[in-house]
Amino acid sequence: MTHQIVIVGGGAGGLELATRLGKSLGKKGHAKIILVDATLTHIWKPLLHEVAAGSLNSSGDELNYVAQAKWNHFEFQYGRMSNLDRARKCISLDETLDENGEVLVPARELSYDSLVIAVGSTTNDFGTQGAAEHCLFLDTREQADRFHRQLLRRYMRAHASQTPADERIDVAIVGAGATGVELAAELHNAAHELSAYGQNRVSPENMRITLIEAGPRVLPALPERISLPVHQTLEKLGVTVLTGASVSEVTAEALHTAQGQVIPASLKVWAAGIRAPGFLKDLDGLETNRINQLQVRPTLQTTRDDNIFALGDCAACPQPGTDGRNVPPRAQAAHQQASLLAKSLKLRMQGQGALPEYRYRDYGSLISLSTFSAVGNLMGNLTGSVMLEGWLARMFYVSLYRMHQMALYGLPRTLLLMLGDRIGRSTKPRLKLH
Repeated sequence: MTHQIVIVGGGAGGLELATRLGKSLGKKGHAKIILVDATLTHIWKPLLHEVAAGSLNSSGDELNYVAQAKWNHFEFQYGRMSNLDRARKCISLDETLDENGEVLVPARELSYDSLVIAVGSTTNDFGTQGAAEHCLFLDTREQADRFHRQLLRRYMRAHASQTPADERIDVAIVGAGATGVELAAELHNAAHELSAYGQNRVSPENMRITLIEAGPRVLPALPERISLPVHQTLEKLGVTVLTGASVSEVTAEALHTAQGQVIPASLKVWAAGIRAPGFLKDLDGLETNRINQLQVRPTLQTTRDDNIFALGDCAACPQPGTDGRNVPPRAQAAHQQASLLAKSLKLRMQGQGALPEYRYRDYGSLISLSTFSAVGNLMGNLTGSVMLEGWLARMFYVSLYRMHQMALYGLPRTLLLMLGDRIGRSTKPRLKLH
């Protein structure tokens, strides 16, 4: 009987794994590969801040799962995982409703021989009062599109206003990690682009961006030598950066900090902290941590079931030699884990008992400040840690997305996509205006 591998989650790690296995096992009929996701298209999550600001048109850069499955010899199943039966080795998918509330895809079960859970993470608002009601999040393309629509609506309203006071747009971003920092820079760029496209009654200075961080500095997970120039660049751009300020309450008009500050904002984005989806907690006895991540061994097998693997942000994978810290939730970790599992699942099908163990390799970090600058470091065995800034850092940052595209499309199609993007620059506006 053909070995059935079910991968739940079509993010960077899950989609890359399905593509690799489809090419190597699915094409030859050695295994049946099924990818499950609750949406029909994929967009690289590190780009969502560009979608929110409008500098990236999500409909032009999205990948269709059905087409990707056809091209790479795996099957796509549309649905959201809700339950797991380890004894029967099957997962449950909830029914999917259309916009009229009618059943589009019925509830069903999928059996598996090997199960890979790669459902990523969502933003963690830490139960802050009013955050869920009044803040926007950037976990999905739909949420990024929603932010962009609200931004444009406020610009149109401000452009048509009769009083100077109504021309001001206050944006507050909670969390000065990579997403918050990059969003602040992209919004500043969007303000200039909107003014150039005729919304000149609202000057770029009228978009007041405040970046709020509970820690002592921006980019707290990265070295200080990176966070310091980023902080300085943001302030040069006119972004107000508040560090050591923890948000205690969010209302419709403002954010309130535990330190007594009141920050007025009509657009509020929460970009601080992560947690895995709630359905993973107590999923048929699988072990999870306090933020719902599945506990896995270095082989990426869950601690209580060798038939179930987890990768990416939803997996709590130990990192040897770090005093008990787990592998950080970063795109490069998901890519590395997908590469390892593509090998491990083949070995498992061949009956080899000992699977290779994952060791996280940090190749550095790059932060894009829109068209203004980029900062980061690259790490390697030969070069050590090399600090980059400006145009060169920006080119390396762009190359990360191209590497993701090559993993999904291959080199020839990626080169054609790059050519198409270059040609399209002269025929499309620099900012999405709808």
